Amino acid sequence: MDVPELLESASLLVPEETATENDITVGDIWDYLVHDEWDVALALLEELADARPLPLAFWEKLAEAAEQLRLERSAAWCHWRCSEIRNGMIRADLTLRPAAEARRKTPISGAGVLRPMWDIGHLSPTGERAVSVAALWVENMPVLEPGGRATIRLLPLTPSHWTHLQPGRQITMHEDRSVAGTAVILEVHRPAAAKPAR
Repeated sequence: MDVPELLESASLLVPEETATENDITVGDIWDYLVHDEWDVALALLEELADARPLPLAFWEKLAEAAEQLRLERSAAWCHWRCSEIRNGMIRADLTLRPAAEARRKTPISGAGVLRPMWDIGHLSPTGERAVSVAALWVENMPVLEPGGRATIRLLPLTPSHWTHLQPGRQITMHEDRSVAGTAVILEVHRPAAAKPAR
């Protein structure tokens, strides 16, 4: 499929009553598609998806369209959202330790590149702290500076390790033995396959 077909197909997966905070609807997006403003339509479809959960096929189509348009960050975001549906996702409020108090002296990328270790309360068979790995996406920011604070999304490498977490729980981020940051869980979304049948 070419870009217009992918975007049209994705837009058909959005319920008509869905609207962004600025009251943009699927009807508005069709106007952009008619005028070949594909990058705008893509961005608005991504924004519409914040209003309600949309199926995996929606994100797969957007990812392919973003790749064809060579919009790297948008493609990475759409692939990230596909992974969230498959593997589950945790949103949290992260505060990094200041550069003077931590090993990290440089900003972290906000686009899901970093895969730090997290102390989420597990112990090893010998009773020592056991950590779990999760990729990190910083919402609405290209980078997060040392000492900075942001809402993040975590994509667990092993989703089953994270099932006990609930909103309000504090976890710590590690890039080595020292604490690199502290996060408070805001939301927990289980993998699509792990959701109970209705």
